[in-house]
Amino acid sequence: MIFERAVRREFAQAAAGISVALLAILTSTQLIRLLKDAAGGSIVPEAVASLLGFAALNFMPILLSLTLFVSILLSLTRSYRDSEMVVWFSSGLPLTAWVRPVIKFALPIVLAIALLAGFLSPWANYQTADYRQRLAAKSELSQVSPGVFREVKKGGRVFFVEALSSDASQVGNVFVASVQEGKLGVVMSNSGHQEVTANGDRFVVLDSGRRYEVEPGTPQFKILEFERYRVRVEDREASPADQTPSRMPITELLSDDSNPARAELLWRIGMPVSALILSLLAIPLSYVNPRAGRSANMLIAILIYAIYTNLMSASQAWVAQGKLSFWVGATAAHLLMLLPLVILFHHRMAVRAVWRGGSA
Repeated sequence: MIFERAVRREFAQAAAGISVALLAILTSTQLIRLLKDAAGGSIVPEAVASLLGFAALNFMPILLSLTLFVSILLSLTRSYRDSEMVVWFSSGLPLTAWVRPVIKFALPIVLAIALLAGFLSPWANYQTADYRQRLAAKSELSQVSPGVFREVKKGGRVFFVEALSSDASQVGNVFVASVQEGKLGVVMSNSGHQEVTANGDRFVVLDSGRRYEVEPGTPQFKILEFERYRVRVEDREASPADQTPSRMPITELLSDDSNPARAELLWRIGMPVSALILSLLAIPLSYVNPRAGRSANMLIAILIYAIYTNLMSASQAWVAQGKLSFWVGATAAHLLMLLPLVILFHHRMAVRAVWRGGSA
């Protein structure tokens, strides 16, 4: 039908604008956090783009679900404001006739949410954790950021570098504090460079500096001046990321009977189901009463979305803690939200029937 194509096109245009806005907000927030970590030396600057991409895949199911709900709600609200719904009802068409075009528009997005929640988001979670593990295992010098004190070896050595070349081969104004055999040693130098020996060992070679050595609790104190001082830096062995339920493939999750795994499965199944129910809820929620103001339905919609999300989160937490069975947790929140869906549809259609009867 021409009408259905026009409606789906309007839904798609609204969804495109909303998704871009939400993606910009969420991406900017995540980017600020990653840049803060990079400035603090927790991650290397080169890792920001990769971690940002993994984070985008992680929050994409929630973004698409919210986009679907809001795009349908705004499009139908506009139809009420522009009196298009008056023409719709005057033609003898019921409110339930909107269900078909809404479902046709929502199904591809719901399938994308299922794919993301079931496969891509867990993969992104695992890749993020694994990438951070490999970054943490890199050499000490690669973790140093200019102007930031950096602890390595669980506080056994502290680096400070005022200047660092782009390839990390040259350093300037170096401060190294370390504890060896119960003695605290502090090395300071104006410049230095990296050196790799024939057997692959890596060293930072400091030029023209001093080493101060003191044994805590004693008056013994040594000052050594040097022309060249070598500090060994090494890569630690990268341990694989922990296989938590949020990082497990869905095939492994289905065979895991533990409560945390059941709770994670509940969430992955619930995301596409909730997106479909929310898209249907947007139909009766889009009703606008001019006397009540234009934003009344939006406030109710936001409240319902928040309640639905919190119900799913609570169900997941209770299943993880063993307070609720999997099947009850997987169905309770959705069944509770189907109740207002049926009530709202019945109420809107009853109001329309009274309106038609009065006009006759």
